[in-house]
Amino acid sequence: MIDVDIAIIGSGSGNSLLTDDLADRTFAMIEAGAVFGGTCLNVGCIPTKMFVHVAEVATTIREGGRLGVDATLEQVRFTDVRDRVFGRIDPISQAGEAYRRDGDNVHLLRGRARFTGPRDLEVELRDGTTEHVRAGQVVIATGAYATWPEELGLAATREGITIHTSDTVMRLPELPARMLVIGGGYIAMEMAHVFSAFGTEVVVSARGDSLLRHQDTDISEAFTAAAREQWDVRTGTVVTDLRRVEDGITATLSDGSTVTTDVVLAATGRRPSTRDMGLDLAGVDLHDDARVVVDQHGRTTAEGVWSLGDASSPFQLKHVANHEARVVAHNLAHPDDLRSYTHTAVPAAVFTHPQIASVGLTEEQARAQGIDITIKVQQYGDTAYGWAMEDTTSICKVIADRRTGRLVGGHLVGPQASTLIQPLIQMMAFDQPVAEMVSGQYWIHPALTEVVENALLGLDLNPSEDLSESPPLA
Repeated sequence: MIDVDIAIIGSGSGNSLLTDDLADRTFAMIEAGAVFGGTCLNVGCIPTKMFVHVAEVATTIREGGRLGVDATLEQVRFTDVRDRVFGRIDPISQAGEAYRRDGDNVHLLRGRARFTGPRDLEVELRDGTTEHVRAGQVVIATGAYATWPEELGLAATREGITIHTSDTVMRLPELPARMLVIGGGYIAMEMAHVFSAFGTEVVVSARGDSLLRHQDTDISEAFTAAAREQWDVRTGTVVTDLRRVEDGITATLSDGSTVTTDVVLAATGRRPSTRDMGLDLAGVDLHDDARVVVDQHGRTTAEGVWSLGDASSPFQLKHVANHEARVVAHNLAHPDDLRSYTHTAVPAAVFTHPQIASVGLTEEQARAQGIDITIKVQQYGDTAYGWAMEDTTSICKVIADRRTGRLVGGHLVGPQASTLIQPLIQMMAFDQPVAEMVSGQYWIHPALTEVVENALLGLDLNPSEDLSESPPLA
């Protein structure tokens, strides 16, 4: 039996809970995954963006001709890219694990944890033995895992076909000639971009009528049109069967068409890693989608049990998990001065081609809330730098409350979208009036940020004099 002050289940953002304010506490760090450090470091944000950067270099070379730069891309050395990426990431993961293993006041347990009672855990270790942990406080930070439709898995099992996810596809032994990407969300679109740019023939099967359909409609439609020019996109389809054939794998789609491929990548969603944890024995309630129920401070329905990140948050985003970890770390150290999660103006980006970024409400959501909105869609190409880029498709869309003069949503599709959106995030996070933000500072000419400036200037605003009764953003 190990007795500790705090047990942390999950080594992603949960790893950052060991702060100076808690230096006098004893910890159990429990990790069931094959690698230490969580999704972002090992199979998510960091390696995918390292691959995306290479894809952007390759794409820039291919597209140079339209600007008068005649260049030929000889090849992308996939195995060299792969080895460079994980040659940097794997040592970080290993060093992080060694640091915790050798650290003072920390028991590192590599195994799967299950609750056997309130704040009592049973950990099945890798060597087959079992360790029992009793903790004063427990933090559930187990993240999420990739899922795919059950019938797809059954077909793959029957045929001896490996279904790859973002967890495995970046470590393929060689660059596939053909890839079927199943899904129309952000992981599917990032991986389609990466492998297409590397030279793989990509087919996308998406259930919806458009890609990235949870984005604002204008953004989704613009991106879907751009995607169709790059990949073979089959919207409104699902994969109904997989068969192993002589020259690869044949997938049958619901529209009756077939796709022959070398690799099947499923990017159809991620589910909180909360199954088979004995949460009911601890008194921890779950939402219908398997997320842990938490209050604004990160407390679950069980006394002394907390949760953060993808295990409990509706936002499967690393920057949200990091924020929640900071809040929980403070609350563990200062139980009489609890801080709350702040989930207003949460931004997200999709590092595909073209890039996507968004914050706040879509036009459809704003109208559904009854907000008197004003909208401006600014073309990149109508600004100086966008004109220099010969850009004809990229847009910045801003949505504001006409009465309050506040921004309620911002959406971009185009180069540098994930960077250009930052002024819009700032404006919403600090509740700055649009007029004050856009006119109260210089905007560098002819930088691409003028796309954002001109979009804001194009809003038709008529804020009332008394905004004290303005409703908060949902």
